[in-house]
Amino acid sequence: MKNEDNFPMMVFDNQCYLCTKFAKIVDFFARGKMKMVGHYTEEGKNIREKILDESALDMFWFIDGKTAHGGRSALLPVIKTIFSNKLRKFPTKIINDQCSQDCKSVKAVFVRSASLLTNSKIIKINDEVHI
Repeated sequence: MKNEDNFPMMVFDNQCYLCTKFAKIVDFFARGKMKMVGHYTEEGKNIREKILDESALDMFWFIDGKTAHGGRSALLPVIKTIFSNKLRKFPTKIINDQCSQDCKSVKAVFVRSASLLTNSKIIKINDEVHI
């Protein structure tokens, strides 16, 4: 992967209230150590087409340039990045709440939490892919 300036990054569902809150918390603790990208942004659509597969929208992803970790398998790389000693690289940006689903209910919290724990995927990234 030639675009090392774009990594690491977290790709999340920017149309889900809970996912957006999770991304804001990660962004706060990461302090610019990873790029935050919404699934439904132009950049997110590009990443889904070039790197991720049909399960892309089922979970959040952590992409380091060589591997894409989705869901449960992404938790450890995210935590490692948060606690790494690397300098600030990405500006902390405002993550907008564009909730188009009913995700503020108690049921939605349990469903999304269960989804995080049950979904997990690792995808090796081809060196010829450019973002």
